[in-house]
Amino acid sequence: MAQTLPINNVTEITVSELSSALKRTLEDRFGLVRVRGEITGYRGPHSSGHAYFSLKDEGARLDAVVWRGTFAKLKFKPQEGLEVVATGKITTFAGKSAYQIVVEQLEPAGVGALMALLEARRVKLAAEGLFDEARKRPLPFLPKVIGIVTSPTGAVIRDILHRLADRFPTRVILWPARVQGEDAAEEIAAAIVGLNALEVNGPIPRPDLIIVARGGGSLEDLWCFNEEIVVRAAAESLVPLISAVGHETDWTLIDHAADLRAPTPTAAAELGVPVRAELVARVAQAGARGLAALARLAREQRTQFRATARALPAPKIFISQIGQQVDVLGDRMRAARKTRLSVERLTMARLAGRLERHSLLLRVARLGERARATGGRLDAARRVWIGHERGRLETAKSGLWPAFHHAQARRADGFAAMARRWALRLAEAEGLRVRRRQDIERVAGALGTAAQRLLLARGIKAANVAQVFAAVNYRAVLTRGYALALDSGGGLLSGAGAAKAAGEFTLRFIDGDVGVSAQGTPPPFAAKPSHKSPRKPPRKTQESEPSLF
Repeated sequence: MAQTLPINNVTEITVSELSSALKRTLEDRFGLVRVRGEITGYRGPHSSGHAYFSLKDEGARLDAVVWRGTFAKLKFKPQEGLEVVATGKITTFAGKSAYQIVVEQLEPAGVGALMALLEARRVKLAAEGLFDEARKRPLPFLPKVIGIVTSPTGAVIRDILHRLADRFPTRVILWPARVQGEDAAEEIAAAIVGLNALEVNGPIPRPDLIIVARGGGSLEDLWCFNEEIVVRAAAESLVPLISAVGHETDWTLIDHAADLRAPTPTAAAELGVPVRAELVARVAQAGARGLAALARLAREQRTQFRATARALPAPKIFISQIGQQVDVLGDRMRAARKTRLSVERLTMARLAGRLERHSLLLRVARLGERARATGGRLDAARRVWIGHERGRLETAKSGLWPAFHHAQARRADGFAAMARRWALRLAEAEGLRVRRRQDIERVAGALGTAAQRLLLARGIKAANVAQVFAAVNYRAVLTRGYALALDSGGGLLSGAGAAKAAGEFTLRFIDGDVGVSAQGTPPPFAAKPSHKSPRKPPRKTQESEPSLF
C-alpha cells in the first residue's frame, strides 16, 4: 500500500515574492544606519558611474554600493584600505540573494584615517614633482593688482584689506569662494584658474599676486585645501601664489604647492607688499646719500683742480716764451727769404745767357727767308706744268669729238630696238590676259549651275528626312491618346513587371507628366490584355528623354 505525504496549510509563494518580502523587512528595520569598517575591493567608479566595494572588520563583510548621483557629491571618495563610517540604508540584491548597504554619506573614521589619507596624498603629489622648490617663483616686489581667494563674509578678507591699507594701498580683486564644506575645493580651484585666465590689460586685469586665505580650524574644516584639484590648480598657476590657510601650526597640501606659505592671512598681506612709509624713507635716505656723494665728489674734484692749477706755471710765462719763439722764427724766415731770392736771381741770369744763343726771333727770320726762296721755285714750276697740261688738253679735244658722235648714234639705235621688243612683249601679255579672263568666266558659269543642282538635291533630301521623322516621332503617337511609362531615372518601362518593380513611376502625356503608383491587380475597368505578339520596346537614344525611333 502506497504511503502518502502529509499536507500542511502553508501557502506557497514565489521566489520573487519572498525576495520582495525580505527586502521590505530589512528596509523597514534598518531604514538608516551608520556602519564603520575598512574599504576593500574598491576599483574605482564603474562605467555606469556607480561605485561598488565592501566594508569589513575582523569578523564580517558587508557589500556596499554608491549610486552615480551620490558619488559625485561625496566629500571623501572611497579609497582602498581606508577606514570609514558609511551612512545609508540596508537593502537586498535579489540577483545574488545577498544584502548590501546603499551609501548616502561617507566620512573617514577619525583623525587617524584622515592623517593617513593626507600622508598618502602628499607622497603621491610629491612624487609628481608638484612640491619641488625649483619650480617655485619669487614674488613681485611691488604688485599693482592682488587677487584674493577667500570667503567674502569672513574676518580674513577684512584683516587682509586693513593690513594692505596700512602697509601699501594697492588694487585688490576678490574672487569669492567657499572655504569649507562640499564643493569648496571646486570653487577654490576655479577661482585660481579664473584669476590666471584674466587678460593682463583687460577691464579686470590679471593680478600680479594671488593670496588663498582662510582662518584657523580643525583638520576636517581645512580638508578642502588638501584636495588634489586645489593643489594642482595652485601648482599650475602662472601667477605667483601665497597660501595663508589656518594658523601658524596648521599645514595643508596647498602650502607645499604654493610659491610661498604665510603663517596667517595677515602675514600673507605683509609678505605680499612692502611698507610704503619704509619705502619712502629708504628713497629719501638714498636721495640724501646721493646728494652727499655728489657734494663730496664736487669737493674732491675742486681740490684736485686747485692742486693741478698750482703745479702749472703762470700764463704770462707761457705767452712770453711763445712770443720769443715767434720773433726768432720771424728773423729766420726773413734771412732765408733773402738768401733764396739771391739764388733765384743767379739762376735766371745763367738761363738768360743760354737762351740768347738760341733766340726765337733769329730762327723765325731764317725760316722766313727759306720759305720765300721755296715759293719762287714753286711759282716757276707751276707755270711750266700749266702750259704743258693745256697743250695735252687741246690735243685730246681734237680727237674725242668724232668718237663721241659715233657712240651717240649707236646708243640711239640700241634704244629703238629695245623699244620694239618691249612693244611686242606687251602685246603678247594683253592677249594672254584676255584669254585667261574668258576661261575664268566659263568656269564660274559651270560652278554656279552645279551649286544650284546640289542645293536642290539637298533640299529634297532634307524634306524627306523631316517627313520620316514626323511619321516615327513618339509625340505624334501621344497625340492619339497614348502615354509613356517612365521610371524615376527617366528610363522607359516596357511592361507591367517593370512597372510593379519600380513601384512608383511617371506617365508622360502629350501635355505633361503624371506620377502614379503601381498596384498588385488592375482595376475592374482595365482593358483585357491582347493575345497579339508583344511589340519590341523602343530603343532609347538619349538618357534624358525616351524616344520611339
